[in-house]
Amino acid sequence: MPCRAVDSTGIKAEGEGEWNACKHGGPKRRLWRKIHIGIDEETLEIRAVEVTSSSIGDASMLPDLLDQITRDEEIGSVTGDGAYDTRKCHDAIAALNAHAVTLPRKNAKLWKSSTPGARARNEAVRSSKYLGRPLCRQVTGYHRRSRVETKPLGIMLRITLSVSGCIA
Repeated sequence: MPCRAVDSTGIKAEGEGEWNACKHGGPKRRLWRKIHIGIDEETLEIRAVEVTSSSIGDASMLPDLLDQITRDEEIGSVTGDGAYDTRKCHDAIAALNAHAVTLPRKNAKLWKSSTPGARARNEAVRSSKYLGRPLCRQVTGYHRRSRVETKPLGIMLRITLSVSGCIA
């Protein structure tokens, strides 16, 4: 069953008036955008992507990323960093009958809610406290999420190389 990894990174975009500032001098306006990506952990294929302003948080975008994946495609797990350790994220993952691989925060408390996402998250908190964070990371395969962090760099390199005339 396919596994997904999600994360986001910042990208610099040219701001309004950038061309004018280059031509006539003066201060440059730089904008930062955030690219939210969901990849297949096995093939590293991008399965979902959203570009937002830099003020939009990771957790709020997870349901939108998951909605981009067709409903007939089963998902075994969704891996993300601590930013995805929220009720909204756990509920969205549980709604797909998938397993959330997010390491709870160090000071994580059990949730009182009885939703499937809350129950799964509470079990992760108990496991993390019982096994310890390092062993819990190893057992759950939490390290696989780092694959998604390198994906935007690969995309930007391909764009840069093709624009500059280099062949990758």
